[in-house]
Amino acid sequence: MPKYNDIDMTAWKDYEDIVTDSLWIIDKRDNSGAHVGNYHGNFVPQIPHQLFSRYTKKGDWILDPFMGSGTSLIEAQRMKRNAIGIDLQQIVINEAKQRISAEADSESKIITACGDSSTISIKSILDSAGIEKLQFVIFHPPYWDIIKFSDNPNDLSNCDNLETFLDSFGNVIDNTTEFLEKNRYCACVIGDKYANSQVVPLGFYCMNLFMEKNFLLKAVIVKNFGETKGKANQQGIWRYRALKNDFYIFKHEYIFVLKKITD
Repeated sequence: MPKYNDIDMTAWKDYEDIVTDSLWIIDKRDNSGAHVGNYHGNFVPQIPHQLFSRYTKKGDWILDPFMGSGTSLIEAQRMKRNAIGIDLQQIVINEAKQRISAEADSESKIITACGDSSTISIKSILDSAGIEKLQFVIFHPPYWDIIKFSDNPNDLSNCDNLETFLDSFGNVIDNTTEFLEKNRYCACVIGDKYANSQVVPLGFYCMNLFMEKNFLLKAVIVKNFGETKGKANQQGIWRYRALKNDFYIFKHEYIFVLKKITD
């Protein structure tokens, strides 16, 4: 059995629910229980579920530096993992905590903290939980300025340019993965954007950030996404724009899985 998950390889055929392909087609968001899809920019719970199944064990500690509506924390709790969530906005944390507490489980510990994930003391948070290391970090940062999440100047969605965004996200990576155990994993969920009549390959810029920091790239997963709030009931308009203006409508995002190989 791998040391980084609970999969019993003697019964590997029984894990039909775990996806091993690099193309993830998820037709419907899991909105069961505490999961809700009304937070602008949140991801489907199936993403953390698949990642936690492959790269964590029961009792492991997971960190989400951009917790938002708490999707990762809810899923971690359901799977008997412990989790820490950080967000810039206390009001967002308060709302997430209500959903998380609705499914409280005595076998899981959930910690939330309000602050900037590029500077907040991760050590202080870990000390409060009586632990030294994390076993997984899941990143779902803003896709730069596509959605404005707050008026906070430290919010990545308020970065003035691409260089500032990447520098700021790089600081988040450095601060949060310092306490990730060697030979354990992290994942980044990110999409691209259009600007000035061209594609900005935001996903690959972020992927390169991790590789420049000596993370080992283990997987590049492409996941579909359907109608977003910004494009709700506007499929015809967007198709017209695409045909007229020589571009394609984004229907995918990336999930990069990376392994920490240095202390």
